[in-house]
Amino acid sequence: MIKKNIIILFLITFLANCGFTPVYVKNNNTNFSIEQIIFTGDRELNNFLKINLNQYKNQKNNNKIYIETISTYKKIIMSKNNAGEVTNYQLEAEVTFSIKPINKVIKFTEKKIIEGMNDKFEEARYERSIKQSFAVSISSKLSSELSIN
Repeated sequence: MIKKNIIILFLITFLANCGFTPVYVKNNNTNFSIEQIIFTGDRELNNFLKINLNQYKNQKNNNKIYIETISTYKKIIMSKNNAGEVTNYQLEAEVTFSIKPINKVIKFTEKKIIEGMNDKFEEARYERSIKQSFAVSISSKLSSELSIN
């Protein structure tokens, strides 16, 4: 019984400290450097994208790229109740990146359906946080796409 407990404790100790880290947590091994980004479209979404893409600016790489970004953001009414109040929205962000030296166009779309809230201030804050998560997702997809090339 004591040997069994010691073996279990021994296994838990070694397996808990195995050194596992996710692959893309800190992907500093990029093979590109963003020199300039030009944004057009939804201002708030572009600001979030700019914050996320600034980490790839002025890297010490020879592969310098210039990006033109066109973003659109839509809040589509999905359903209403009997009183005419909106109950569900679909939030949709679409971003098109034009990468200049390699003449490549990359387009990403993110969608999420949310429920309407009685408190419009809280609904606006929630919508803003979703925009921010869209920007994080899109910028990480762009980074992965550019690292492959």
